[in-house]
Amino acid sequence: MPDARIEQPTDVLVKITSTNICGSDLHMYEGRTDLEPGMVLGHENLGIVAEVGNAVVEVSPGDRVCLPFNIGCGFCRNCEVQQLFAEYQVPWLQV
Repeated sequence: MPDARIEQPTDVLVKITSTNICGSDLHMYEGRTDLEPGMVLGHENLGIVAEVGNAVVEVSPGDRVCLPFNIGCGFCRNCEVQQLFAEYQVPWLQV
């Protein structure tokens, strides 16, 4: 796999310094779901900003960051106000 690089002005490269597995990862770790060989668990990440695109203003190289694992469609009202925990456009994420 090639090294990550800045491709868009809003991109941020983060060097991961630590990660954690949570309950959803434990299902795979304990063999209750399929786990492909070589799959890396952990989606709760901490790291240090390595590089930023020229449109990034909220973080700078050297900043320590926690990466959110929430995802969103990027188009609905909740995404517009950055309330990804309330996302309702991702079908498999619905509760």
